[in-house]
Amino acid sequence: MKLDNILLREGYAKIKLKKINTNHFEVKAKVNGIKGRFILDTGASNSCLDIALADKFKLNVSDSDTKAAGAGAIGMETKVSVNNEIGLKKWIYKNFSIVLLDLTHVNTALTEHKSEAVDGIIGADILEKGNAIIDYKNKLLFLKKLVYKF
Repeated sequence: MKLDNILLREGYAKIKLKKINTNHFEVKAKVNGIKGRFILDTGASNSCLDIALADKFKLNVSDSDTKAAGAGAIGMETKVSVNNEIGLKKWIYKNFSIVLLDLTHVNTALTEHKSEAVDGIIGADILEKGNAIIDYKNKLLFLKKLVYKF
């Protein structure tokens, strides 16, 4: 039996990944119903969006004392937005908090490698929440669907 059939039967959502020129995986997601392009980054502790896109994704932004670091940049100022919804295909996470920061350094690196700029990064917070399984060979991400009680 194939892995994806087993995982789908166990309540996982199957999400296609696209390998880009930098060897990162790109994934499409919706934040607050707005489509975006994201890099999947297992080493990023939190998912984040470019701060310049806060209005596009209908985010209510608050100040944050946290400084971000990663991939050649340290001490970056951050903001935070709470009570959002993120969806990757049929996987939806409500009451999602996202970090906002300047992703110019990420997008500059991408465009220098002839890849398109991204809106943000999907990090370990989402991967953990969805009990993620990554099938590198078939370029698939599986996230366990969340159950919400009303």
